[in-house]
Amino acid sequence: MALNSIFQVLFFSFYAYIFIAVLPGWFGLPTTNAVENITIGEIAHSVFIYLGIPFIAGFLSRYILIRAKSEQWYYTKFIPRISPLTLIALLFTIIVMFSYKGEYIVKLPFDVLLIALPLMAYFAIMFFFSFWITKKSGADYEKTTSVAFTATGNNFELAIAVAIAIFGINSGVAFAAVIGPLIEVPVLILLVKFALRQESKMKSNK
Repeated sequence: MALNSIFQVLFFSFYAYIFIAVLPGWFGLPTTNAVENITIGEIAHSVFIYLGIPFIAGFLSRYILIRAKSEQWYYTKFIPRISPLTLIALLFTIIVMFSYKGEYIVKLPFDVLLIALPLMAYFAIMFFFSFWITKKSGADYEKTTSVAFTATGNNFELAIAVAIAIFGINSGVAFAAVIGPLIEVPVLILLVKFALRQESKMKSNK
């Protein structure tokens, strides 16, 4: 998870810029003035605020508190107390975005479907391919499941933050980003059921 966060901090800006401002032109798709004015620096600034700062805060808190207290205290006392805050913050972001975009979700069901179907295909392909290739490599159930869900899950909260910062809260991009968690959560719950069924199979084969 730490490596995943580091890679996102380092490469998300470049990755987003390619898909926002470069690839559309390659496929002959029309661009808007908003896209033409986007810079990697603007995206990097948003990424640093919403992902870089929390990552640094997490690193420093672990480094300082383990030395001030102990590793056992950090994991048994501090982490259980601080962990719910991340979930609450994520849920708050999603609720606020849904409050702004809920009307459009109801009015534009076809647009929601256009966003949902590719996302569902992406989640399924990423999970099953990652699960299969990790299992074939000889990894145990715990590592196989961890790799599969890490590869499949997306930081939609980061996508929402970047979409708002670059395009504005009323943009179609922000609307598309909000649909992401709406699709991701039920799909990942179904994939959890699949993963739980595989546990006994993989452990019995050893």
